[in-house]
Amino acid sequence: MTTATYRQPGVVLTDRRFSVPLDHDRPDGERIELFAREAVATGKENANLPWLLYLQGGPGFGANRFSGKQAWLGRALKDHRVLLLDQRGTGSSTPANRQTLPLRGGPREQADYLTHFRADSIVRDCEAVRGEVTGGAPWTVLGQSFGGFCATHYLSTAPDGLAAAVITGGLPTLDGHADDVYRAAYPRIERKVAAHYARYPQDVERARRIAQYVAEHEPVLNGGYKLTVEAFQSLGILLGASGGSDRLHYLIEDAFVRTPGGFELSDAFQEEARATLSYAAHPLYALVHEAIYGQDDRPTNWSAERVRAEFPRFDAAKTLAGDEPLLFTGESVHPWMFDCDPALRPLRETAELLAARTDWAPLYDPARLAANEVPVAAAVYHDDMYVDTAHALRTARTIKGLRTWVTDEFEHDGLRSGGPRVLDRLLALVNGEA
Repeated sequence: MTTATYRQPGVVLTDRRFSVPLDHDRPDGERIELFAREAVATGKENANLPWLLYLQGGPGFGANRFSGKQAWLGRALKDHRVLLLDQRGTGSSTPANRQTLPLRGGPREQADYLTHFRADSIVRDCEAVRGEVTGGAPWTVLGQSFGGFCATHYLSTAPDGLAAAVITGGLPTLDGHADDVYRAAYPRIERKVAAHYARYPQDVERARRIAQYVAEHEPVLNGGYKLTVEAFQSLGILLGASGGSDRLHYLIEDAFVRTPGGFELSDAFQEEARATLSYAAHPLYALVHEAIYGQDDRPTNWSAERVRAEFPRFDAAKTLAGDEPLLFTGESVHPWMFDCDPALRPLRETAELLAARTDWAPLYDPARLAANEVPVAAAVYHDDMYVDTAHALRTARTIKGLRTWVTDEFEHDGLRSGGPRVLDRLLALVNGEA
């Protein structure tokens, strides 16, 4: 383990690096590096504080890069020493992207490598480093979104490592196939789009105009991103976050600019659209997003794409041929993304092999969760676009002793947007103070 310590206002930070096996079933085999940032309140550097491990959402995103005590961190630092872990393949941990994956070999070898980047491997990483970090003491895990999936796996496989578990917007279906996840998702997405158009009715015509232009011209954005109508629709991912509807509105309100050749998509629109749509900074999200639901001998087989066909109102061609509002889509990964996005194009065959895979290991143990003794609290957002509320509540009823806080005050990013209050409420629940 290597370390480096420095300061920000109110916080002392220590960067840590760990070596862990790529495959924990082969501890003497290849190893990869994990990066984590320790945070402790100024003046408490030498205090004997309990540890809180933060697991970011995703998959494929590194832990938050805070400045000082932003968002929920300030609340956590009141009584914890915090470890912000870059899960394997993300952030400053050993990367997995179009530049590095060819080191593994061809698509088959790359796909085999990426099977080690799900919740089961992440939790085993946590257990591998816990002894070095805490001296063997159990820690509290805070799991946001996919981090909550990891926390649920933790409760299923290594509960002795946990003093408590706090989950925000991340209680997974325990036995549902990816198809079940997306059949529940598309109606939620349609509700979010309807709410957006109710707020901004002028966006109905704007969205149709942009989609028609894209269908006719198929523009290539800066950096080589091919904007298709389906890609434009996927900007609806913004609608799952607080302020996301406003952001989508501002993005499309001035999409066009008059040029000597007529109206074209403005550089400003193209740049913000590219920044929102590209997976260059988090390719693992696209590569293993559906694999996080794989648990049996059924392939995921591009579930979101297949299930979308069951909801014809999302068919842009039919919409543009008629007069219905264009429906945006949400948090889903589709095969065409690997054609549109230059960061994903070299990984198309690798993604196909992952989609066809049929040997996924189980991720959750309902019997063990039913006998759970670890204090657990979970925020369940009433109409979360990313995680189905009914699935989350069904899982909550399975985990013995879990206390839920169901709220419609926040979107999926409630931990960020309402951070101190959200975390304070959940810590009170697991500590028996509320």
